[in-house]
Amino acid sequence: MSDRPFRILGMQQIAIGATDREQLRTLWIDTFGLEIVGNFRSESENVDEDIAIMGKGAATVEVDLMQPIDPEARPRVHVPPLNHIGLWVDDLSAAYVWLEGAGVRFTPGGIRKGAAGHDVCFIHPKGNEAQPIGGAGVLIELVQAPADIIAALS
Repeated sequence: MSDRPFRILGMQQIAIGATDREQLRTLWIDTFGLEIVGNFRSESENVDEDIAIMGKGAATVEVDLMQPIDPEARPRVHVPPLNHIGLWVDDLSAAYVWLEGAGVRFTPGGIRKGAAGHDVCFIHPKGNEAQPIGGAGVLIELVQAPADIIAALS
C-alpha cells in the first residue's frame, strides 16, 4: 500500500439523522452548545439538514443534523441514526481512482459538490462482487480538504 497517492488527514464530519430534527437540535445545539452555521436541503438526496460545528480551526468538525423530507423515500437519511462519517483527504481525485482500482465500491454519483461546498464522494456501506471493499456497514464520505486544512493536519 506504499503507492497510495493520498492521505486521510482527519475527521471532517459526522452526520446524524432523525425523523424529527428538533430532538437533534435539543441535544446538539441547546444542550451541547454547538453553533448552527448553515442549512442544506435537497429533494434528490431526501434531506433537510442543519450544519453545526464543534471545535476551532483545523480541529473543527461538522455535525450534520439531518431530517428526511419524506421518511418513506430513499435515501433514508435517518436509518441508521448515525448516517455517515466524513474524512478529510488531501487529494480526492487521486484517492477515488486509486481506491476504485483497489476494489472499493463507491455510491453512484462520483465526485460532486457536498452540502458544505467541498468536493465529496461516498464509499458504499457494502461491497459487492465487482467491488468487494465497502464500509463494513458504514457510509463513509471522503471530503477534499482545502489548502489550510491540508497544511494544518499534515
